[in-house]
Amino acid sequence: MNAERPPAPFIVGVMRSGTTLLRLMLDAHPAMAISPETHFVPKLIKRMRKGTRDADGVLEVITSGTRWPDFHLDAEVLRERLREREPLDPGTALRVFYEAYAERFGKPRWGDKTPGYGKRLIRISRALPEARFIHVIRDGRDVALSRRRRATNPAPVEKHAKRWQARIKSTRRRARSVSHYIEERYEELVLDPEPVLRRVCEFIELDYDPVMLRYYERAEERLQEIANPFAKMSVERRLEAHRLAAQPPQRGRIGAWREGMTPAEIAEFEAAAGAMLDELGYERANPS
Repeated sequence: MNAERPPAPFIVGVMRSGTTLLRLMLDAHPAMAISPETHFVPKLIKRMRKGTRDADGVLEVITSGTRWPDFHLDAEVLRERLREREPLDPGTALRVFYEAYAERFGKPRWGDKTPGYGKRLIRISRALPEARFIHVIRDGRDVALSRRRRATNPAPVEKHAKRWQARIKSTRRRARSVSHYIEERYEELVLDPEPVLRRVCEFIELDYDPVMLRYYERAEERLQEIANPFAKMSVERRLEAHRLAAQPPQRGRIGAWREGMTPAEIAEFEAAAGAMLDELGYERANPS
């Protein structure tokens, strides 16, 4: 890797697994800015590999995404910065975007938190060799409980269980083809965050700073950048989805499924994804 390009963390995982919590912790570091969910990165890489190399084409992909307002960047300033680097390749175009985002906060380093990029590890690593993937894993029963509580018409528990299991398998399978990948547990991040953050900092070659443990002091302010309507989701609902992540670690969220799910729902989840629970070392309520 070019010595001038420090590692760039990409936080991935199943939704409601603690990716926002880790994002806020790393983002509290004085040298690191972690963007909110981008979603355009795989599309941009694909478009550029098909021939798009100019600033206008790149900017169209970036700004046409529904998340563009979350970054609070000036499109014309970004266009000029992209033009300065023409002809563009995917890695250069992405670095221009992330560097512009980090500069908003006066920080020299950048990263990304988009949970779904677990499906795009290989594509991203080819465009950005400095990418280092951090896969946050949480007990799937707590994931299902969290998602169902937020849903107007919650999907069946079995569907959540199968999706959780499949996405972890998918990310792990793709991880075998990239050079830099680690897994961290949500439960450890909540119960004892310092060792987790020290491991992550070592992985991304970032000096550990205890200020990350006080992420919640400015988390609410940082989350205001996503105070924009998104699809059918109101500003209030978007912010509510991350409300707990803006507070000190909530130990009560670990194992909440024991009280929040019915015995039938627990059995339904474990029947569908018990193998993954076992593989990850999460104890079943109903051992087979």
